[in-house]
Amino acid sequence: MTTSPLPSADCGCPESPRLAASRRGVLRGAALAGATMAFGSTMVTLDARRDPAGAAAPARSVIVLLSLRGAADGLSLVVPHRETAYYAARPGIAVPAASLLAADATFGLHPSLAPLLPLWNAGRLAAIHATGLPVANRSHFSAMEEIEDADPGSAARIGWLNRLVGAATSDSSLEALAVGNGLPASMLGPEPVMSFRSLETAAIGGDDQWDPKKTRSRSLHTLWGSSDSALGVAARTALNAVVSLDPAKAQADHVSSYPDSDLGRALSAIARTLRADLGVSAVTVDSGNWDMHVGLGKPTSGWLQRNGSDLASGIAAFFADLGAMGDRVTLVTLSEFGRRVQENGTGGLDHGWGNVMFAAGAGVKGGRYYGRWPGLQNTLDADVSVTTDFRSVLAEVVRTRTPASVATVFPGFAPETLGFMTGL
Repeated sequence: MTTSPLPSADCGCPESPRLAASRRGVLRGAALAGATMAFGSTMVTLDARRDPAGAAAPARSVIVLLSLRGAADGLSLVVPHRETAYYAARPGIAVPAASLLAADATFGLHPSLAPLLPLWNAGRLAAIHATGLPVANRSHFSAMEEIEDADPGSAARIGWLNRLVGAATSDSSLEALAVGNGLPASMLGPEPVMSFRSLETAAIGGDDQWDPKKTRSRSLHTLWGSSDSALGVAARTALNAVVSLDPAKAQADHVSSYPDSDLGRALSAIARTLRADLGVSAVTVDSGNWDMHVGLGKPTSGWLQRNGSDLASGIAAFFADLGAMGDRVTLVTLSEFGRRVQENGTGGLDHGWGNVMFAAGAGVKGGRYYGRWPGLQNTLDADVSVTTDFRSVLAEVVRTRTPASVATVFPGFAPETLGFMTGL
């Protein structure tokens, strides 16, 4: 049900015609990483050596990765208002300092993020600026894969979230959940992953009101129950996982409190699943499209205003919907790269480098901005320089909120301590 995270054909990005094929390539990668089984709108990917029993055990903590697909402009979301270069470089699209929210001496939030102010003021939302890949990569697909593998130089197609659930001790077979169209690279690997487009339609094809005696389900269990093949393992896991979603479907549906968008519906489904406490500890969901080469718009109207409002309203509704479960959930936003400092001739921004990340929820020391600000230059090819590797942000969440080893989740990487999470 979620909007495709890939840029639309009219965004002006030269990669656009190839991006749909790239997502199909990711799904082929999922099949190569293990076995993939689809029943109806539900897909499970897992390693052939594993045969989870389908148990659901409560998760101690949950990490939700919200990907801003298409490369969001961090300079619009968190504006460096003290920089004269920012206003000189963006005469048509700069956000006036007077309209910024939660402003300090250096930064302020875009006005579309107003729904997040209660989280910010409660100290549950933080922004970390000038984050990104250690070396600039302006290709959507290549950068997406690089940040989601988070293991440069490795030939293994294993995502960091898959390594995370593999490194954490759990009795649940439903640890990893991807809500949207297919599996992102962050979830690929040997650990079982559940994926669905819609919670309501996550079911075995044909297992509906026209099959009241559940003969389809019993037949599939009989067919695959004793098979030790990769397909048999995948089938059993898919069957068990789909059944285990029934408690999530029984949760109260508060979708009307979310924005009427694909992101809003996806976050609502995630909240229901987490409130059911089925053992999910890692979730991915996409927000897109942020590839604003053309017509980014004014602070109170246009493409970025709409996306920002959808994002902020969705996150705010999500934490309100979680209730007490919100004390165990940490949400992090990530985009493949940022945008150039200088606006282009069509009122948009071309591919850049450094960006902003948000962290919200459990364990966050919020209400402030983090990171080392590099300053800006008003030149045609100027980027926001990266002063904080994106893995340091993710590693701080992993270190403080999960039992997993950071060295296992981010091999060969020595993260710096940023201090935006409690427990350090």
